[in-house]
Amino acid sequence: MQSSATVLVYSDDANTRAQVRLAAGRRPAADVPPVEFVECATLPAVLSALEQGGIDVCVLDGEAVPAGGMGVCRQIKDEVFHCPPVLLLIGRPQDAWLATWSRADAAVTLPVEPVEFAASLASLLRSRLSLHCS
Repeated sequence: MQSSATVLVYSDDANTRAQVRLAAGRRPAADVPPVEFVECATLPAVLSALEQGGIDVCVLDGEAVPAGGMGVCRQIKDEVFHCPPVLLLIGRPQDAWLATWSRADAAVTLPVEPVEFAASLASLLRSRLSLHCS
């Protein structure tokens, strides 16, 4: 198992970024490595972090402004070679179809519910890390 996983968290709201960090904890599941966070508050910061590489999963806030996480997700899925899986934070369960449109790999509703969020994050980490190992 790799020593740690890197999770990019994008939101213009520092409280949302804190909710994500707290919900994930140091390790979202026993069978995935501890996580380290790269926090981004703007789209240019997200693109820069992805360009530098080393991101295992992206968590994008669909309610962020001015660049919402759904549009950001669709953009990075189009533009980033071997784009990491994306966990999208959506405002309402009815927005799940927009998460599908944006090509997100998973979606959870805001406010972040720790058990649901950690399970979704761990699942994406497992899939990403198994690709690295094979």
